[in-house]
Amino acid sequence: MPYLRGALIEYGTDFLGPIPNVVIFQFNPDTMSRAIQIPQRPSGRTARETNQAGEIPTETISFKAEFDAAEQLNSGNILALTLGIGPQLAALEKMVYPSENGGFIGAAIDAIGDALGIGGDSSEQPIPRKKYPQILFIWGATKVLPVTIQSMSITEQQYDQLLNPVRAEVSLSLKTINHIDRCSNDKVGKGALKYSQIAKDAQAALNLANTVQAAIELVPF
Repeated sequence: MPYLRGALIEYGTDFLGPIPNVVIFQFNPDTMSRAIQIPQRPSGRTARETNQAGEIPTETISFKAEFDAAEQLNSGNILALTLGIGPQLAALEKMVYPSENGGFIGAAIDAIGDALGIGGDSSEQPIPRKKYPQILFIWGATKVLPVTIQSMSITEQQYDQLLNPVRAEVSLSLKTINHIDRCSNDKVGKGALKYSQIAKDAQAALNLANTVQAAIELVPF
């Protein structure tokens, strides 16, 4: 059976272009905390029913990811010898900062517009070009979730002679996006969310099938 590793993938809305950024966990976290925030239910005179649903619950996933260049250094990997685990940490950090809409293409269009004198005053542009990255959290075959990175704490634990980090621990907190508007063009996020919901429903159904006998024993005759 293949050894699956968790990953964070930055993506475009339809994957037509190259994937902007990928971080595959070098070591899967030993533990993971999942907190489900349940919105307050309607109450009082404004609530028609006590079990009436309001906002959709949201889930926060927290864990620590470890990175270590030791194996790559021992094998003579040129990137590790030159920069340690700097590239992995840089890729992670890139996922929390706004990026240029359209990347190099957007920058090229702006440059051409400026050269031709048709770019206009940037202060008059109502819509900013920058936007936050869209991220997928992949954890096994049943979790492919669109997420936002809520917090990231990097502890660099060891350096090489050039002061490149060669070992680090990264604490991450991810908030799952459990609803994507129908009007959104985020096809990848919609597909990932639907897939993960179907996988969860299937597992719940399997649990029911597995506990039928126990449920029968609970019913007095």
